[in-house]
Amino acid sequence: MGIFVIINFTDAQSILVFFATVSPYNHQLSVLSFSHTRTHSIYTTTCRYRSREDLEREDYSMREPVMDNNATSSPPPQALLERLKDYGQEDAFALWDELSPEERELLVKDIESIDLPRIDRITRCSFRSQGLPAAAIEPVPESSVSTVEERTMEDRERWWKMGLKAISDGKLGVLLLSGGQGTRLGSSDPKGCFNIGLPSGKSLFQLQAERILCLQRLASQSVNEGSTSFKPINWYIMTSPFTDEPTRKFFESHKYFGLEPNQVTFFQQGTIPCVSKDGRFIMETPYRVAKSPDGNGGVYSALKYSRLLEDMSMRGIKFLDCYGVDNALVRVADPTFLGYFIDKGVSAAAKVVRKAYPQENVGVFVRRGKDGPLSVVEYSELDPSLASAINQQTGRLRFCWSNVCLHMFTLDFLNQVANGLEKDSIYHLAEKKIPSVHGQTVGYKLEQFIFDAFPYAPSTALFEVLREEEFAPVKNANGSNFDTPDSARLLVLRLHARWVVAAGGFLTHSVPLYATGKVWKFHHFVHMLEKTLKLPVVEEHFTHLVKSRIS
Repeated sequence: MGIFVIINFTDAQSILVFFATVSPYNHQLSVLSFSHTRTHSIYTTTCRYRSREDLEREDYSMREPVMDNNATSSPPPQALLERLKDYGQEDAFALWDELSPEERELLVKDIESIDLPRIDRITRCSFRSQGLPAAAIEPVPESSVSTVEERTMEDRERWWKMGLKAISDGKLGVLLLSGGQGTRLGSSDPKGCFNIGLPSGKSLFQLQAERILCLQRLASQSVNEGSTSFKPINWYIMTSPFTDEPTRKFFESHKYFGLEPNQVTFFQQGTIPCVSKDGRFIMETPYRVAKSPDGNGGVYSALKYSRLLEDMSMRGIKFLDCYGVDNALVRVADPTFLGYFIDKGVSAAAKVVRKAYPQENVGVFVRRGKDGPLSVVEYSELDPSLASAINQQTGRLRFCWSNVCLHMFTLDFLNQVANGLEKDSIYHLAEKKIPSVHGQTVGYKLEQFIFDAFPYAPSTALFEVLREEEFAPVKNANGSNFDTPDSARLLVLRLHARWVVAAGGFLTHSVPLYATGKVWKFHHFVHMLEKTLKLPVVEEHFTHLVKSRIS
């Protein structure tokens, strides 16, 4: 290993000395700088060629520990060590003797922040559940699904009015799952900050916020025509440790998109230690346990432990509309869906789209066992013969109702499922290569999914929607084959073009059926509405505006 010393005289008060080493194993350069002033204070800075994480994961046996004379004789806190031994996790202190006092303090704080009994219970229950035979699956009964073709105009109008009445009474809350970053979109920002390229340049967050604003006004006017006062729709936004701060700052910098700050509540999903195949903690660095977010199903425990379920009850909320952030066509707080949900009197409901083809990579709703609850089966768990089976009476696939993360729950059910999931403590085990002190370690990330709630529901109803009207996922960067910002933008513009025509308007340019290279043909009328009239993203309001422009 070569060592280089560079001395830099910055001024009369300070001398910077840079020590650089080159590893013979991978030829990477590591730089560490010290500053020596007249007062003889010495401190380190963060001038590095390699990332901090890479340096922390180095084999600590290859460097001389930095510690005082008494550090080597200081053992780990005995009480904490005994607690770790109780749960078979004492290896977390394996490199204790090689840590500096500061690193030891960080390790102790990290271990103390972990709820060891809970994590032990989750790990044991999750490992034990693997390989257990599951109840046979059956198709969802036709009586549990409201299909598009069987829905009458009278049904839609009745459900619309019921939904608006519940919204005007302040009974609906909106729950947004927004823990993901836009990494696959080429951005480190939260996904909701992403602009899919609409003429207005609005982000996903702004599109959703403006829909809430619009629905508040519509709900109020449906009860008192001409009224300008309304009960706010409370918006609960689940972030993650990676997206929380930037999400809050984004909302603040955009003045909450016209919403009142006190109607928007941010809360974080939890994290959970990554474990090896024998259930032991994986150490990301010698003084930090590797952790990962607990999945979008972590929303239930997060709501419980943050006491937000109590907050919702105090605000008079009875129903929660729950959805994922990366859907450009999501109809937030849809009155028709809410009215259907109330009319059916069920604990849980989900919007579904028909599976496009048997091998489509989407989870589908099934019934577990004879007369059992509805649940979601991932596409990888569905036998190909079942995936291709046809219902001879309807002509549809037998397992055709795709889950697209558009759900409605009662508040009472959310309380029930939060307790039930915590009691059962069964998480999905995702085998991954996890960065650790030993390099990439094969182990498990533990997570729950939002649809894990459905088996706990005493009653569930499904509500079919058209994919082209309500599902435009934004998951992959432009250039990918599907679910890109370009494809989502095209779906949004097509939908608004249909609304214009249905309302009696006309288009001066057509919306293309596909994109030609990077150039898009925007039709003038929808461009004008989306940019000038600030995108009235509720169809009924859109129709009124179009008619007013052509009358």
